[in-house]
Amino acid sequence: MGNTLNRMMPRIGIRPIIDGRRRGIRESLEEKTMTMAQSVKELLSNNLRYPNGEAVECIISDSTIGGVREASECAEKFKKENVGLTISVTPCWCYGAETIDMDPSIPKAIWGFNGTERPGAVYLAAALAAHNQKGLPAFGIYGQDVQDISDDRIPQDVQEKLLQFAKAGLAVALMKGTSYLAMGSVSMGIAGSAVEPSFFQKYLGMRNEYVDMSEFIRRIEEEIYDQEEYKKALKWTKEHCKEGDDKNKLQNQRTREQKNDDWEMVVKMTLIARDLMVGNPRLANLGFEEEAEGHFALAGGFQGQRQWTDHFPNGDFTEAILNSSFDWNGIRAPYIFATENDSLNAVSMLFNYLLTNTPQLFADVRTFWSPESVKRVTGKTLQGKAKEGIIHLINSGSAALDACGKLEKEGKPQLKPFWEIQKEEVDKCLKATTWYPGNTEYFRGGGFSSKFVTDAEMPVTMSRINLIDGLGPVLQLVEGYTIQLSQDIHQILDERTDVTWPTTWFAPKLTGEGAFKDVYSVMNHWGANHGAISYGHIGKDLITLASLLRIPVTMHNVDEKLIFRPSVWNSFGTSDLESADFRACANFGPLYGK
Repeated sequence: MGNTLNRMMPRIGIRPIIDGRRRGIRESLEEKTMTMAQSVKELLSNNLRYPNGEAVECIISDSTIGGVREASECAEKFKKENVGLTISVTPCWCYGAETIDMDPSIPKAIWGFNGTERPGAVYLAAALAAHNQKGLPAFGIYGQDVQDISDDRIPQDVQEKLLQFAKAGLAVALMKGTSYLAMGSVSMGIAGSAVEPSFFQKYLGMRNEYVDMSEFIRRIEEEIYDQEEYKKALKWTKEHCKEGDDKNKLQNQRTREQKNDDWEMVVKMTLIARDLMVGNPRLANLGFEEEAEGHFALAGGFQGQRQWTDHFPNGDFTEAILNSSFDWNGIRAPYIFATENDSLNAVSMLFNYLLTNTPQLFADVRTFWSPESVKRVTGKTLQGKAKEGIIHLINSGSAALDACGKLEKEGKPQLKPFWEIQKEEVDKCLKATTWYPGNTEYFRGGGFSSKFVTDAEMPVTMSRINLIDGLGPVLQLVEGYTIQLSQDIHQILDERTDVTWPTTWFAPKLTGEGAFKDVYSVMNHWGANHGAISYGHIGKDLITLASLLRIPVTMHNVDEKLIFRPSVWNSFGTSDLESADFRACANFGPLYGK
């Protein structure tokens, strides 16, 4: 299973645009134009994959497009082929407004060949002007160096922009028509738990689905789950999920019998949460046809605290296992599943995931530790990337076990798409994780919390969507690194919070200015209590995605030369890109309507 939802994946439509004048001009350009389209198809199919691991599919128009009729025929073909984004390519002058993609809800880009024999760059400028005048933002791609008309290579800078646009456009297309499933309601007054349907509908093209947490009890009591899979899952859990010592005060500890019951229940909760999100054909065989359908949820969240956790086992096991790339059924695509039903952090995790195909870490942005504070508490001095201070990322719940730092690629620790993970790496992650009995002062109903430490230095990006009254959604992000602290420093700092929860030490990249003047400023500018942490420095891709959705970016530390937005953004100002971004997003409004 996984969060691919067993549906047709959106395709990339490639539109070869040509000078429509016959009797020599069009005929001389047919082969070159189609060669450009084919080269883009090969680039994207060879370098991009869907979340299910399959190569991204591209569809090329049946003919080159020289006018309105062929543009319309291409649009009809793309609708039938489930095209979710388009890239137009041309080596020459063509008729701008007659040949552009007019669908307002589909991300679009144009690559105009930089050559002198034929003016592809002139068409690019004319077509972008038409897009801008009609209110249809498009990305312009223009190579830095002049090429000969016979040169069929895609320059490196053009490749990078094509891939950057395509990744973001695919993320948009993958979200469209799916849902966010809220299991429960608002947890402890957390604003992100108050699901805003207009945000999902207008900005993401997603539905909102809701079930009460009592649905878990109904399905447990009526045995609406695959009992054979449950036996397999419980056996796997007992063999691979090692239980830690009970850290609760003696009078607050649950009995051995209660803990055994808790293990059984949290495994059932995991099966049920997954089935609620994506369905399960096995349930239909058991006579539960309606429940077998699921809610077509690309992301979900579990309220838990407090109405559930005051009486029943917490959702930490469920959240951690679903977000990981493996379980009792083996290695598989992760789910996007938020603790405390924080739908906005779930969306942040979803953005990260769709851009990288890697599992996500959900955490509290808990504590800024200055070098001085660390020195005072531990007597030690922070070194390396941590020398300016660190942020403690820690929370019970939705941290993918992959984030323990035991996965590797080319000898370096990193989080990977599930199809690159080896079984021995899964075993390392499971051995690095201890499941402690839940802190019963927080979780009166018991349960188990995963504990691991991100034991590797890795490049990561932390992001967060926030909703602002009168402004709408804004995205903030910070690139940085996970940090390996020496054991003596780590232990002292970690034990001041909760030793039963997963810990990641994070050092942001600093610029010396604004929100990135120092680590304290990063912490002080963060807009909520949670953050979504993804492997890699993906800030540039998040910024591109945000521009497609018309979500302004309020805080980032990405090099300006890497920022890629629709060309019309230039018309809103070029000296202060952050302000221009806000004006452009406000002008065009949400992708799916104001």
